[in-house]
Amino acid sequence: MITIQKFTFNPFQENTYLLYDESKSAIVVDPGCYEKSEEQEIQSFIDSNDLSLDMVINTHCHIDHILGNAFFYDTYDTKPIIHELDLKVLQSVPEYGHTFGINVIPSPDPEIYLEDGDIIDFGNSELKVMHIPGHAPGHVVLINEAQKFIIGGDVLFYGSIGRTDLPYGDHDTLIQSIKEKLLVLDEDYKVYPGHGPATYIGFEKKNNPFLRD
Repeated sequence: MITIQKFTFNPFQENTYLLYDESKSAIVVDPGCYEKSEEQEIQSFIDSNDLSLDMVINTHCHIDHILGNAFFYDTYDTKPIIHELDLKVLQSVPEYGHTFGINVIPSPDPEIYLEDGDIIDFGNSELKVMHIPGHAPGHVVLINEAQKFIIGGDVLFYGSIGRTDLPYGDHDTLIQSIKEKLLVLDEDYKVYPGHGPATYIGFEKKNNPFLRD
């Protein structure tokens, strides 16, 4: 059974997720740790729970979701795993980080890329990759069918959706992706988003103002 530990990091209040199971194998999704105290917080949790970090995954590569990539590479020798369409987004981060007053240590480039329908295995668990563009070209979500949860990045929030006014964003694509790929799932799927509280597919189908026909 997968345990999900959430950390909220950096000035953007981004949710970083550490997933692990009874085998002690673990993955980090969207490491946003920026300050030394944030790096120490997640490293201390990994060490104190005797976890073995298998991989780092970025649902997408906007600045707030990749700030910890370099730290995890230096500390655990893990290069990020992303969808290839977001490589240009990843590589552009150091160029615009200063506009937010953030000195970005460049992320290592990936060696492995995700594709829609891939299965990620770690420990005794698995996650299914679903490509959901619109917020970012290579945005993916990670779905666990056994426990009915979604690590959703910046696609679907409690009562809202990801912004589409950033470079490579497209509102119509995002809405179509959510409706055709997420809202068709069972209503009791729990969504762990990149910002803010968790929500459920059923709640968003009924209440999200962006998803009404």
